[in-house]
Amino acid sequence: MKSVWRARLAGAAAGLANGCFGGGGGMVFLPLMSRERELSGRQLFATCVAVIFPVCAVSAGIYLLRGGVSLTEALPYLAGGLAGGWVGGKLYGGVPVKLLRWVFAVFLLYAGVRYLR
Repeated sequence: MKSVWRARLAGAAAGLANGCFGGGGGMVFLPLMSRERELSGRQLFATCVAVIFPVCAVSAGIYLLRGGVSLTEALPYLAGGLAGGWVGGKLYGGVPVKLLRWVFAVFLLYAGVRYLR
């Protein structure tokens, strides 16, 4: 039971981060799930993506309803993001988990530094 409530709290924290910042729920899920669940590295990354997808859909829906989305500005990014997601999914099985972790950490560091500017 304790684990279920931790998972729910982690989900709430990820949803809050995603809703407030327009993304970032995966940054909450990944470290928490790695401590709470016994998943392989590949399962961990894939499960985070599967969990964050509906969270992002809810946030995007609310942004859309509140008039905070510019679809004309989003479309070019969406097209590239869909293509990149497809390629990343295809490459996923061949990329070592250790490299995935390092790339994720470097991306987070880069994004954090850029955000502070």
